[in-house]
Amino acid sequence: MILRRSALLWLLFLVPPALWIGAVLLGRYPIAPCEALGALFGDRSVPDVVRSLVVRVRVPRALAAACVGANLAASGTVFQALFHNPLVDARILGVSSGAAFGAALALAWSAGPLLVQWSSLAFALLAIGLVVLVGWRHGASTLVLVVAGVLVSALFSSMLGFVKYVADPADALPAITYWLLGSLSGVRWGNLGPLLAVSAVSLPLLVVGRWQLNLLTLNTEEARSMGVPIRALRVVALLLATLLVAVSVSTSGIVGWIGLIVPHAARSLVGAEHRRMLPVALALGASVVLVLDTVARTATSAELPLGVLTGTIGVPGFLIVLRSVLRRRGEAR
Repeated sequence: MILRRSALLWLLFLVPPALWIGAVLLGRYPIAPCEALGALFGDRSVPDVVRSLVVRVRVPRALAAACVGANLAASGTVFQALFHNPLVDARILGVSSGAAFGAALALAWSAGPLLVQWSSLAFALLAIGLVVLVGWRHGASTLVLVVAGVLVSALFSSMLGFVKYVADPADALPAITYWLLGSLSGVRWGNLGPLLAVSAVSLPLLVVGRWQLNLLTLNTEEARSMGVPIRALRVVALLLATLLVAVSVSTSGIVGWIGLIVPHAARSLVGAEHRRMLPVALALGASVVLVLDTVARTATSAELPLGVLTGTIGVPGFLIVLRSVLRRRGEAR
């Protein structure tokens, strides 16, 4: 049984690379595997249109999909451990609302894609900065952070509503609405740098220190009795998870439910021990977003919003998770 589970896990880690290759090959413009490999390795016999499509469009988009999925899954795992609640994700701290306001503000001023991304990232970090400031002034307890997150989220949601109200209905408002639905259609090498940089730093740090995530599930008194600097650990985990969410949302728009559902799927496969759970969550998150993004751009003649697809599978998934949690507590019929 143990060998069978180990083989399953190793197979799971091979799924994201296979799906990434599939994402590069699949699309409304069919590309043969040999042509795709030739384009990646600089074969001059490959047609220019194929080389441009593979290198400039599909490869960066597939990388972005894998990073966004892994980032959101990792952040959801951290937040659920941090708040001792299996039904929370990044939205509880107002990061998504701050990012949405920043992007909408830039789009209302007809800014380019790169400025939209940086504005979204800046306001996402501002949102978490406000939450941390309130928490630092009032003891940084879980309850204080949750209340601060709800207030900050409400603030930026109201400001987003104002920006949409005053935006040009013929130009800026449709762009804002489409961005809020989530999509990776605008990802190119030029705006992929922040996502790759933050992912390359934050994800390895979380993976290396994943055993310490188990300490976040302890209450403050238990952690102090063990000599664990629980407040510093919370701040570091919160910062890394928030950076992952902020840079992902600034790249893809609002892609919900991944940070809530994927950690539960990983937990059902390997249990709640974070040394095994976090790597599995990363692999599952990357796989899910790669699949959904491929479906989004190939299922119909017009590209589907990625956030719509995640919501379609997220709501039934959330009901399954909620029933599972209630059953463990003895509250489900």
